[in-house]
Amino acid sequence: MRTVLATSAAILVLLSGGAAAHHGGGSYDVFHKMTIEGPVKHLQWENPHVHVLVDHEGKEWEISLPAISRLQLRGLSRDMLAHGTMIKAEGYPSKRVTNEMRALNIIVNGKTFEMR
Repeated sequence: MRTVLATSAAILVLLSGGAAAHHGGGSYDVFHKMTIEGPVKHLQWENPHVHVLVDHEGKEWEISLPAISRLQLRGLSRDMLAHGTMIKAEGYPSKRVTNEMRALNIIVNGKTFEMR
């Protein structure tokens, strides 16, 4: 019985730690929607979130996108975000990190991909 309780407690702690480690939308300013447009400078195509660096108005911005599987389900592929590709992203700026935003949608080659 003790082994079952100890195992259950350990599993519960591990699962809750993973949930706490994954951030929610609270670190983004949902009251100030913004648009960033520019060429892709760098793409980090990795889970849990894809990140795109874009030159916008003389500054480098990091755009946080959903997981790879979500992007692929919406028809957005890695090749579509190649270096130099012009993109437009609409979303919320970070409250914690300068020049970072969480995208609500991204426009690539005239096609809009919703990130929600």
